[in-house]
Amino acid sequence: MCPAPSPFGRRAIPSHGGGPVTLRALTDAEARVIAVLLSARPDRERDRLNQIGVPRSTYHAVRRRAYAEGWLRDRYIPHPLPLGLPWVTALVARPYADRHDRFVERVSSDPGNVLLWSDARTCIAVFFHATAAEPRKLVDRLASEQLSAPPTVVTTRADGPLVPVYFDFEGLWCNLAGLDGTLAYPHGLGGGWDEEEGTMPTLSAHQRWAIRELLERPFAASDQGRGGHLVGPFGLPFSQRKMLAKGWVTHRTLLDPSRLPPFRGRAADQIVLVAGTPRRDARPDELFAVLTREARVFPFLFMVGADRWLLGALGAANPPSDAARPPRRPVLPTLQQYLEGIEILQEGAAGFSAPVDHRYDRLLLPEESRPSKKTRHGIGAAQTPDS
Repeated sequence: MCPAPSPFGRRAIPSHGGGPVTLRALTDAEARVIAVLLSARPDRERDRLNQIGVPRSTYHAVRRRAYAEGWLRDRYIPHPLPLGLPWVTALVARPYADRHDRFVERVSSDPGNVLLWSDARTCIAVFFHATAAEPRKLVDRLASEQLSAPPTVVTTRADGPLVPVYFDFEGLWCNLAGLDGTLAYPHGLGGGWDEEEGTMPTLSAHQRWAIRELLERPFAASDQGRGGHLVGPFGLPFSQRKMLAKGWVTHRTLLDPSRLPPFRGRAADQIVLVAGTPRRDARPDELFAVLTREARVFPFLFMVGADRWLLGALGAANPPSDAARPPRRPVLPTLQQYLEGIEILQEGAAGFSAPVDHRYDRLLLPEESRPSKKTRHGIGAAQTPDS
């Protein structure tokens, strides 16, 4: 299957008369609809309309436009443990200019790579692995070829609350749009599940098939010419709904900051990454609470490793004045209370491409997840309780 088009790359709206290209601002209704879509809650349409207070026709028009313009896109993200991949690694690297393409090729060809963002100077990647040794081997391979400066690497297990925020843009969007509170933020990755504590779940052939169907759903829809707004969880077969209900797969709506127009002069056009070594007795839940409640920083990514923490946020190249809003806690002194050896990287979102754009379907090979015809058609359901 061909990879989906890169989500990055600003779309502008030409002004009338052939003048310069401009990017129009979002309306209040668009901002509210985007907020409720980013929450990715399985609410009924009536509930969503009540939450945002816009007419039904406006909601549907904005929803179609948000996906057509590339502001939003849907993904189905698996819990790593049922797939037998309990280790998650984030890697941030600056490839050497003459070896950039080789670095991208090496990273994207790793079978555990599910995400790769790349611009001219920086690469951001996420991997799912079966053992703790695999990330070290990957870093050693990259180092042996001298493709980049020493990268920032954060590896953690997915069976606890160590990835409390995983590409969840609802919090920062609601803050940017001046909306009160959030509906579902933060969405994390992994954590506990309903199985017996300490037991690794084993997937049946039918469960693997149902999970893969969900992971492929956005890309299959694109190949078939269906709009991105039509790949949500409504109307799914029972076996796929069950994977969502068990928490083994999560439906998410992601934001593309490079395509999204500004709202009231505010734009989230900068990707900011912060990495640091935790101070003694530092607690990630306390740092997250202070950042969101007092500093008004809402990370879209927060990974907690044993000796390194990584946060990803969006910022503005030219932030407007906050004079009309209550003062907020300074960000850097807040980080310094919890982290040391802090590295901060900031790049314009428009410069990034996504050679691997949340491709979790790569983790399940088609031949490994295809059930028999009997199972697909529901025959033998008594022998397969999850069919």
